[in-house]
Amino acid sequence: MPTTIREVAASGMTFRSRFAGEAGEPVMLLHGFPETSHMWVGLLPKLEAAGYRCMAPDQRGYSPGARPEGKERYTYRDLAGDVFGLADAWGAERFHLVGHDWGAGAGWAAVALHPERIASWSALSVPHVAAFGAAIREDADQAQRSQYITFFQEPGVAEAALSANDFAGLKNVWSASSEEEKAEYLSVFSQPGALTGALNWYRGSGGIEPDAIFGDVTTPTLLVWGNQDSAIGRVGVEAGAKYMKGPYTFVELDAGHWLIQEKYAEVSEAILRHLQANSMS
Repeated sequence: MPTTIREVAASGMTFRSRFAGEAGEPVMLLHGFPETSHMWVGLLPKLEAAGYRCMAPDQRGYSPGARPEGKERYTYRDLAGDVFGLADAWGAERFHLVGHDWGAGAGWAAVALHPERIASWSALSVPHVAAFGAAIREDADQAQRSQYITFFQEPGVAEAALSANDFAGLKNVWSASSEEEKAEYLSVFSQPGALTGALNWYRGSGGIEPDAIFGDVTTPTLLVWGNQDSAIGRVGVEAGAKYMKGPYTFVELDAGHWLIQEKYAEVSEAILRHLQANSMS
């Protein structure tokens, strides 16, 4: 079955979302920055073929109908709240969760706040938020890698830089994406307020001082990390293991940050194995 796009009402807003599969255990997939749900178009039919029903929303700031103004509307609690609001609208009381980059940040928050609703958690690239924040503050290598975060927190400055010369800054970021994917992303980021909405995730989250909600994790967790990731070093990734108090699987790949585009076969198989190992039935 082809992937469909529908609007979903949640959190008092409307989210443009991709769906695949009509039956089976529910899987929600959260994109990162600067991407959209299009990053999952290769994985959605694979999960559907394996018997899952999937939802991949364009998240807060990205969907035209879910683009509130003000960085204070983009806290970790807001992002996690959207996850559960979307799940409620989808009729999924309990579900599997997958997230990449900032989608992983939202996912870690969701797991922290309502672990009873999440059957399994698959994080791509970004480790446990408390461990990652500590690495930014305490590890010189990670601090160097994360300098862009401070830049992205400057209102207006990051927007101007990333949109200059017909969004050349963003186009250069998408080094592993197809031309079709880049066009899809640009169709969103060229909309009024979209780039600011996406950057507000950096501005409203507390940056390197994450919310105190992040602690031990008992949810069955998979972390997939590319050891060539220019933004996320090994220190934070390894430090996150101490928070894992439930089943934990770590997969290290010879890849950069854009895991699903660079190593589709390895990433998709790791996610599918994790879903199957933590069946809700």
